[in-house]
Amino acid sequence: MVLTQVLVVDDELDILDMTRIMLESSGFDVITASDGETALEIVEEKSIDIILLDAVMPGIHGLDVCRTLKRSPKTRGIPIIIFSALGTGVDMMLDEKDKADAYISKPFTRKILLDKVRIQLDRLS
Repeated sequence: MVLTQVLVVDDELDILDMTRIMLESSGFDVITASDGETALEIVEEKSIDIILLDAVMPGIHGLDVCRTLKRSPKTRGIPIIIFSALGTGVDMMLDEKDKADAYISKPFTRKILLDKVRIQLDRLS
């Protein structure tokens, strides 16, 4: 059985680890990155099914990663869930075509995380 491959990107290592554990314990294959540059490299190299992306990080911001991925024909179909302490309007400065598919406010529960991930994966099927 092939596991769904999830890329989790956050510069806060405690959130990165907590999210990874929540997803792995629910049967997902999780790859992590702590910055936007690494995230973009991973997406180029691996077959990623869904991305959980922190909005604000040092270096390449999550919103810039989202914009880059949504503008590329190769990656625009990958669902992106942005999580942020800034709330759901965090990407208001992005064009409509560049926006994430869903949002999670920090802090979040395991149920909220899994529900959002499953909704996005169901849309792909």
